[in-house]
Amino acid sequence: MRSVRIGVDTGGTFTDVVAVDEQTGEIVTTKTPSTPANPAEGFAAGIAKLGELDVTAVVHGTTVATNQLLEDRIAGLGFITTEGFEFVLEIARQSVPDGYGNSYFWVKPPRIVPVHLVRTVGGRLDHLGAEVWPFAEEQAVEVARWYRARGITTIGVCFLHAYANPEHERRMRDVLAREHPEAVVSISSDVLREYREYERSVTTLVDAAVKPAMRRYLADVSARLGMPFSVMKSNGGVLSAREVAHQPITTVLSGPAAGALGAALIASTAGHPSVITLDGGGTSTDVAVVIDGEPSITTEGSVGRYPCKIPMIDIVTVGAGGGSVAWISPEGTLKVGPRSAGADPGPLCYRRGGTEVTVTDAHVYLGRIPPHLLGGEIPLDYDAARMGVQALADKLGLTPERTATGILEISAFNQSNAIRRLTVKRGLDVRDFPLVTFGGSGPLLACRLIDILGLPAVVVPPEPGNVSAFGLLTVDVKNDYVRTYVTRELSLQAAARIFGELEGRAAEELEREGFAEPVFARSADLRYYGQAYEVRVPAPAGGLDEEWRAEVLTRFHDAHEKLYGYAYRDDPRQAVEWVNLRVSGIGPINRPAIRRDPYPKTEARTSTRRVVFEEPCEAPVHQRAALDAGTVVEGPAVIEEYGSTIPIHPGFTATVDEYGNVEVRRGPAEERG
Repeated sequence: MRSVRIGVDTGGTFTDVVAVDEQTGEIVTTKTPSTPANPAEGFAAGIAKLGELDVTAVVHGTTVATNQLLEDRIAGLGFITTEGFEFVLEIARQSVPDGYGNSYFWVKPPRIVPVHLVRTVGGRLDHLGAEVWPFAEEQAVEVARWYRARGITTIGVCFLHAYANPEHERRMRDVLAREHPEAVVSISSDVLREYREYERSVTTLVDAAVKPAMRRYLADVSARLGMPFSVMKSNGGVLSAREVAHQPITTVLSGPAAGALGAALIASTAGHPSVITLDGGGTSTDVAVVIDGEPSITTEGSVGRYPCKIPMIDIVTVGAGGGSVAWISPEGTLKVGPRSAGADPGPLCYRRGGTEVTVTDAHVYLGRIPPHLLGGEIPLDYDAARMGVQALADKLGLTPERTATGILEISAFNQSNAIRRLTVKRGLDVRDFPLVTFGGSGPLLACRLIDILGLPAVVVPPEPGNVSAFGLLTVDVKNDYVRTYVTRELSLQAAARIFGELEGRAAEELEREGFAEPVFARSADLRYYGQAYEVRVPAPAGGLDEEWRAEVLTRFHDAHEKLYGYAYRDDPRQAVEWVNLRVSGIGPINRPAIRRDPYPKTEARTSTRRVVFEEPCEAPVHQRAALDAGTVVEGPAVIEEYGSTIPIHPGFTATVDEYGNVEVRRGPAEERG
């Protein structure tokens, strides 16, 4: 019996588990197939594979909320808003996806709540929170009874200017609790105390929509686990499952956030503080940018077609995973994804009933992955992959090799486009960033991404399939709080009062999590007067005085110039407007140390296998655990381990660093000095 902390990341194909011994720092990992019908079963099976342990803490990354939104499984949702604003969801925003070239053909998708399920209640607050008209209690009772009579049990409430004064929303919640006790309710002043009615309304409704499923799931996991556990949040922190059940929207990017944080720590330790991270799974690929060891944070994110204005790690997701399906368009061209075969039935080579060729089948056919997964636990059927690729090739009029290579080429370009969205389109030169790739399918296209994007290197951590689960054990407990305060003449007294209130609320919630001495991080959203959107900058701690104000303004001018190429720092005619004040409450944890490569070394080269790169060849196969620090592997070659594979194309070289990371670069090692 060893005392361990465990991280469990549930993905579309596999559930990954990492256990860290609290005394020795030893790390043990394992994987098990995910169970999409009930993810809690895969969660329990993964922990059971570790054997008999004294578990002191469990942190979980889940995709339950994410998948519900991506698959648009939202029905029976009600929306209560201020009288006269019943069409706020219908009006939405004027932006058209893909620009105006698509505007002639684009049709607004269905609203998250159809207009016939929207109800209004009288009462009005002004933008400072002062009551203009009293709350219409009798009308609120009628609305609650209307929803109860129609069996609508999930309801979101967003009243005008409730970010400034939550009183009317809280009274509506009390009425619903009294008149319709079966209802699950979210109010905007609890979810997002920030202005912009449409985004606040949708964010609140998303929170309400995912609450029932998340509560059932967390209760199931808790019953199987028999102990309290924590859940990864989209903002890069964790929170107890008990608290997450009350604010499930905070988990909409739970799993991808953990991967970005784990990769950031691994890369910084290896001497790469600024990198691009790429998490290649069975269903999708998640990309993030890390600057000086910290992933970028945004409040302008979305999941599927739903904007979610909560703090989250800035991640772009594309449907380019190992299970992505290859298909032929009506025009006769080859396409890959975004639809995925997932874990069940999975690719053809799984022999679980899959009927369509996937990226994994192409890799198997070309010999780039072995005829098994997880060290032999999951055998792969080469003949099934071959016949599927052959059938697709016949329809395209191509050879099977060209068809399989084309599938992988399209998948690589899908991933590279996601990387460009976070770099080139935001003014970052992708050639300045090494790529840290992980996940079961992440390293498979490393060499092609180097060529497509001009990357200096690709870094593959040890046991890349478990980086997200490892990342779960590296993050602090974290809560975010925001208050809208729009002004051009900031009152330092008012700002100090707001920061104090937010820090008081953070301290109270972190104390319930067991942190008596939390850490607070302040920030503020500012913009030039007349702009529609703002820039967030960190704010100094301590007392608020003129020096504090000047420092925040300087940081805003600097950030604006970096983002947009100009600033009005010396123009007195251009006023700066303060928009939101924010506080992050942090409960620090002890992170596991990344030790230098601990593997005992044996003969690394174990066999050869026919592999198709540009041409078929007999490529040597190396076992990664046997590669010592400083080892150089020149392509063509294949490096295999328990949860992943790295194909090294001709003309590329892989070098093992002192931490066991494999760095892949173009060209022979001697040319790089």
